[in-house]
Amino acid sequence: MTDLIHYLIRFLLGDSVPEDVAAQVGYTSDEALFTQYRVVIIPSGFFEEGTFGRTDSAPALPLQQVENVPLLFGQPRVSRVGERLLVYADFLAGAFFLLSRYEETLRRGVRDVHGRFPGRESLPFRAGFIHRPLVDEYGRLLRRWLRQTGVPVQEPPQRIRRLHLTHDVDAPFACRTWRNVVRGMAEGKNLRTLLYTKFGKLENDPFYTFPWLLHEDEQVRTAFGPERCDIYLFFKAGRYGEKADKPHYNLYGKDLRRLYALLRDRGAKTGLHASYRAGKCPALVAVEKERLQRALAQEIGASRHHFLAAREPEDMAALEQAGITDDFTMGYADVAGFRLGTSRPVRRMDPSTRRLSALTLHPLTVMDVTLSDPRYMGLNREEALEQALRLVEQVRQFNGELTLLWHNTSVAEGAGYHPTLYGDLLKEIMLHI
Repeated sequence: MTDLIHYLIRFLLGDSVPEDVAAQVGYTSDEALFTQYRVVIIPSGFFEEGTFGRTDSAPALPLQQVENVPLLFGQPRVSRVGERLLVYADFLAGAFFLLSRYEETLRRGVRDVHGRFPGRESLPFRAGFIHRPLVDEYGRLLRRWLRQTGVPVQEPPQRIRRLHLTHDVDAPFACRTWRNVVRGMAEGKNLRTLLYTKFGKLENDPFYTFPWLLHEDEQVRTAFGPERCDIYLFFKAGRYGEKADKPHYNLYGKDLRRLYALLRDRGAKTGLHASYRAGKCPALVAVEKERLQRALAQEIGASRHHFLAAREPEDMAALEQAGITDDFTMGYADVAGFRLGTSRPVRRMDPSTRRLSALTLHPLTVMDVTLSDPRYMGLNREEALEQALRLVEQVRQFNGELTLLWHNTSVAEGAGYHPTLYGDLLKEIMLHI
């Protein structure tokens, strides 16, 4: 528990704040210890035995506010005692609640048809702050209060610290196998067109949009610099009977090998797109990771779950056990925003045991289909761009990471507004270098 409290304080303040400054923040109700700190956060009782883990331990709506920031636990009161401030707003409990997905453990029965906790059921959505990285706002207040006690703490620069341009390879090709031809015929597609796609140039396949995507991405990476911008493609490696895991593709096929070569040439990174089945049976992550590593002849350290279906918070332990170091799943499918309450990468916390993991979670900021799908936000192009830019601005304000997910199939010809939306969004992002 001590390690967790220390990590939460350090996370709130930010990694640019020196350790001796972080040591000026205490989390205690013991008055005898107050003199050790400049800012003392008074615990709300959230972590106490008998309270922690109970269904009624979640915040009640409507939320109170402290300096116009929604408060999950404690009281919106700050008092000065001598040279120090006593803060009754329990930011550490609030941060843990959001960062650990604690709410999902309390509401096990609330899941969508894919076993996911819906964003629209989340406290951030219901309380109206899903578009705000609340944990980062807590950190800004905490730094301000430290300055008020005479401790010199600077604010991080307002810029996008790091940018991840990511693409999930659910279906790399539309029609490059006989199975694709048969399925296309069953769907009523023209046989001559199907055969032309199968036997023609790979570049003629409508789903092979990777050259265009990588070209767009490279312009941004050049502007930001490779130390601040990377490109990821996540590949499936599970072959199961689940309908949601289809289409399967041959990781050793000649077309995939051409794609691998293109990625190497463009300096893109690869990760595991853990299957829908692995979302149900997390132990399969290790099997799929090994399968993908053999096909690519390289180590894989990054992952994202197919359908964003990391169903239960505890299931993420399987990623760490499989040797995954960085996961990019943490966004809601049905609503764009800050699922973990932060725009910054954070170590996974088990909401039941309060154990800190070595696995780093990179919040997913915007996914293409979240914006456009009628089952989700169902926005038109102008609304989608406005929503995405609103989130980009939040990331910029808090020196956070921006992670975008655009599928290769979303930018295929005739697929809707996503090709122009993605291009325009990247142009706007380059204004924030």
